[in-house]
Amino acid sequence: MSLTKEIIDATLRTAYGEAAYKIVETLSDAGFDTWWVGGCVRDMLMAKVPADIDIATAATPEQIIALFPKATLTPKALGSVRIPIGNDEFEITTFREDDEASDGRHPESVTFSDRDSDAKRRDFTINALYFHPISRELYDPFDGEADLKEKMIQFIGDPATRIKHDALRILRCVRFKALLNGQYHPDTYRALREQAALVKTLSGSRQLEEVEKILMSPHPQIAFEDLWELGILEHFLPELYACKGMAQPVEYHQEGDVWNHTMNCLKKFREEDGADVRIATLFHDVGKTKTFSQEERIRFNEHATVSSEIAIDVFTRLQMPKKRIEKIAWMIKHHMMMNAFFEMEDDRKGHWYYHPWFAELIQLFYLDAAGTTPGNFDLYYRIIADENAFLDRQPRPQKPLLTGDDVMDLLGVKPGAEVGALLQKIHEAQQKGMITSKSEAKDYLKTLL
Repeated sequence: MSLTKEIIDATLRTAYGEAAYKIVETLSDAGFDTWWVGGCVRDMLMAKVPADIDIATAATPEQIIALFPKATLTPKALGSVRIPIGNDEFEITTFREDDEASDGRHPESVTFSDRDSDAKRRDFTINALYFHPISRELYDPFDGEADLKEKMIQFIGDPATRIKHDALRILRCVRFKALLNGQYHPDTYRALREQAALVKTLSGSRQLEEVEKILMSPHPQIAFEDLWELGILEHFLPELYACKGMAQPVEYHQEGDVWNHTMNCLKKFREEDGADVRIATLFHDVGKTKTFSQEERIRFNEHATVSSEIAIDVFTRLQMPKKRIEKIAWMIKHHMMMNAFFEMEDDRKGHWYYHPWFAELIQLFYLDAAGTTPGNFDLYYRIIADENAFLDRQPRPQKPLLTGDDVMDLLGVKPGAEVGALLQKIHEAQQKGMITSKSEAKDYLKTLL
């Protein structure tokens, strides 16, 4: 494993790589030591053309902005600047030393420094990697390349101290290990177990951001298995932690307990499954921990509704925006209604098949089935076929050209039956193709008067 001429040239041939080269060139010509750093270098060592390139420099944010007039300070990131170039954006960070007085939630201040000091403050050896695109030099002060070859995650310096300085490193460490499908250095593993409770000191938004990154990565189930094993999960997502050991009816779930089912679902993520669908999948069965019963077999009556209620509490704690909570909780609440669609009349089906979140609910249906052994996709494909047949019979309604507020504003009237009657006439004219734009609808409204 090494930086080859082929991967360097391939990176520099991309528009993104060329722009990142020019940034280094501009800063270097101005007398500032400047390097590509972190994940992009790691990707290149793994023979991958990086999708993102971060840059570190001796220039202060003010000096960077002086050289790049379109640059702006990065919100919530001390000492960082964003530079837009074409359709791309680059983050440029000044070499720094972290404030060792941090409370573990986030660094409270930074002291600008040099490259060597900047390398020492980075979390893992595989992230303290620097590449100079002009000289093509690799700077690797902590043998990160060797650890990368072993797929091993190792903290720089004393692991416990690094975690206490910023507890987010607990979650980042687990994420990077899963990203590489790798292993922990023994000292790193011990520190994660010993300091696991510090994850509680993080804000909900920082926890959520890292959970999303894990879910969007190639092996999310590996990360969540580690979070459980290391004793981390119980401190910030106890609702999910409780799913392990929650038995299911073996006739329908040969994969095992609720935890095993959930992990199987995570394994089945597809590229088209977005973050909201993945979060819904992670929490879709947490209500089974509260609804377990033994009748003629194991049952979880109303578990979808209970899962939704638990998820709302979790998402609120994670400081998720209210509209997003509403959407993901809605998907969780309705993930068990697959049979119901075949019993509905068309006017009721329209409520679901026209629903803006229905496509993602269908994705959750698929993942739930995919994570079950034996897997059965019959209902999923029946729903797809039924939806397509319904839309062929009743194409999605056109978006109204005017709203009730528009009519009231134009006429200066209050809400009432007259407004509804006018909206109906405008809609009918739209359906017949008599009007096709908002301005035409306004003109047509005048003719109705």
